Amino acid sequence: MTGAGEEPFITAVKPLVDAMGGEMVPPGEAGPDDVVLAWEGADVVAVRLPQLADSLDHILAAMERKRGKPLADLDRRAKQEIVRTLEARGAFAVRHGVETVAGALGVSRFTVYNYLNREKEG
Repeated sequence: MTGAGEEPFITAVKPLVDAMGGEMVPPGEAGPDDVVLAWEGADVVAVRLPQLADSLDHILAAMERKRGKPLADLDRRAKQEIVRTLEARGAFAVRHGVETVAGALGVSRFTVYNYLNREKEG
């Protein structure tokens, strides 16, 4: 599928695609919403981006892995920090974003809204 010079490019891009929950497919299989990446003038790989809701689940799972324990087990301050980070990344623009985050943090939607409002006030 790829030439020898293209392999380092795919290897370099793969961690980014994995981190955002995307999928790499051959350029010939690219759909209209896929992003085709070229290297030295040739299409090398297409990236199939996840749906926003899937991205949020992926982001939450990555945050959990980074912290080494379930997000629900974090203290209140750490949960507030998570909510701030997610807000900066647009997580609450996603349909059911507040519910998804509340479930991952083991708190109510009301608590997530309180964390969000506290940031805006302070």
